[in-house]
Amino acid sequence: MGTRNRERRAAKKKARDRRTTREQRSDFSFDPFEPPPAEIVGNAVLDAAHRHAVGDTEALAECVKWLRGQAVRLVDTGVDMALRHTVDHMWRFGWLPYDLVRHLVKLLGEPAGELITDVIAADAAQYAEATVHERWREQLRQIDAAVWWKPGEPYLGQWIERREATRADALTLVLTTIATIMMWPELPVIVPPPGTARTAAATARHSVDPKILARVRGLLAKAESTEFAEEAEALSAKAQELMNRHAVERAMLDADEHVAQVATARRIWLDSPYLGAKAHLVAVVADANRCRAVIHEKIGFVAVMGDEMDLEITELLVTSLLLQATRALVTAGRSGQARIRSYRQSFLMAYADRIGERLTAVTESALSESDDRLLPVLADRSKVVDELFAALYPATRQKSYSASNAAGWGAGRAAADRADLGLDRGVLPPS
Repeated sequence: MGTRNRERRAAKKKARDRRTTREQRSDFSFDPFEPPPAEIVGNAVLDAAHRHAVGDTEALAECVKWLRGQAVRLVDTGVDMALRHTVDHMWRFGWLPYDLVRHLVKLLGEPAGELITDVIAADAAQYAEATVHERWREQLRQIDAAVWWKPGEPYLGQWIERREATRADALTLVLTTIATIMMWPELPVIVPPPGTARTAAATARHSVDPKILARVRGLLAKAESTEFAEEAEALSAKAQELMNRHAVERAMLDADEHVAQVATARRIWLDSPYLGAKAHLVAVVADANRCRAVIHEKIGFVAVMGDEMDLEITELLVTSLLLQATRALVTAGRSGQARIRSYRQSFLMAYADRIGERLTAVTESALSESDDRLLPVLADRSKVVDELFAALYPATRQKSYSASNAAGWGAGRAAADRADLGLDRGVLPPS
């Protein structure tokens, strides 16, 4: 090998080693006379966030100090890269846009939620619409994700100007947000990440009529806004009745046209307190509507698997019944004992149990009167739901909750007896 070739190879090796060392170092002491590329800034941000997440109390302040000593455009570009990398990683971990924003707001507050919403909007904008699943696009609309900043320019500086924040506070928020998200667990993938969805072939599958769904949502919105419990229950019952009648009609069409059954999954997020008791209500409603449920209590949602129509009914029932349970609990809370936590926990647990009994009785009665044409459809539906459940959750365990207050238990069952299910005029029987 000639001398010049050896020198050239030695120089290339030295350059590679220098780049590797920079990427691996976490003390932020880069050569001041040779600014690091944006990729290295992004890696430094990710590294500092990870160190902060695992307990290094100095990492965040050190990184902010180092970033403030670099060129603004360079830092903003690197931060953009780190934030994009973070959301891309979470998509591969099964999280959806609404999940990410909802959980982050709960942990860090609205500014962090607004920040990650913008990152999600920028991430989605790079993909052709045909490669983004409809449910993904629906969630983007749900969180109001839209690119409001000037394209082609780094996002962070424009966000700082819009919020009138200091650069130090903005960088601290970025690092804290990334560090928080890094610690979240992997979830089953229930919707293809953006860029990977493909337009499905046309099918004869009968889905929810958008006009019916709009009417149902309008009724529930009125039920949630009224101050009168009786009016809310009547509106909720009307919504449930409308949806159930529609479900029966669609199932009959599936039976007549021999449409193949398909199962999917959704996540129903719940608010604290008494999240376990509320999740139990979701589970019993899901079971009564031929769906299966898995509770992610530490995060705050219930994953429900079933036919798209059955999932719609489950969500609508849960919304209505939680509303009625909360109002009944507030009414009961006027007594001294009802302010005790054990009373409220027992109330909600008993409420859920009794609702489950009532729904089961209604569906069993409907089964004995159902048209035989529905039975093969419902059997196929049950099979695909079980298959999806096994694929997404191959290892699960039963979860139990305690109810130690007898007065709360009795009051909860009584409230469930009064709840208007709106199911006596047409519900699909269980398979």
